[in-house]
Amino acid sequence: MIDNFEKSIAFVLDAEGGYADDSDDLGGETKYGISKRVYPDIDIKNLGVSEAMEVYRRDYWLPSGCDKLAWPMCLVQLDTAVNMGVGKANNIVKRVDGLSLTQKVNAYLAIRKDYYEAIAAMGSNARFISGWLNRLGRLNEYIQSH
Repeated sequence: MIDNFEKSIAFVLDAEGGYADDSDDLGGETKYGISKRVYPDIDIKNLGVSEAMEVYRRDYWLPSGCDKLAWPMCLVQLDTAVNMGVGKANNIVKRVDGLSLTQKVNAYLAIRKDYYEAIAAMGSNARFISGWLNRLGRLNEYIQSH
């Protein structure tokens, strides 16, 4: 049986994609979403999937409390931690506390959508808005199918 980390990381790795070095992306050189700016000692071009998974488990899954969350909330939390940072993910998960699981997921995704739209409205990284919103749509589809 596949565990919640494996189901969650499968989505994140697919969403983050392979190697990229976009000068407009604040992450700079990345592979599987692992950024050279954040991890200067990692050889990003030669980063393997298993190494990326170790980074995600150690630096995102555990610090954002995903191991304590039910499916699919653990996926939503992990994906947010990867995309927006562990601190922001931890703040959002607190905002949806006390709701039913379905309500939590829906409210959490709505908060992310509002955040992305606010960033785009300020002109900061506005060219990424369609990708961010597409990712939310794919995340919701993945949740429904798993």
